[in-house]
Amino acid sequence: MRCPTCEREFSSAETTAMPFCSERCRLIDLGRWLDEAISLPVVPDPDADEVPEQIEPGDDQ
Repeated sequence: MRCPTCEREFSSAETTAMPFCSERCRLIDLGRWLDEAISLPVVPDPDADEVPEQIEPGDDQ
């Protein structure tokens, strides 16, 4: 297998942090999600009642 964080090849039998090669790589990936550096794409629901709020550049909310 190849670690999705560092791309190092490793054996799945050698790690307790699957699908990562180490706990360190697992925590790096978690940090990226929490910082919103990576995310899943959001597809707006055309039937939703709510209209997404547009944030203008320079708005401090």
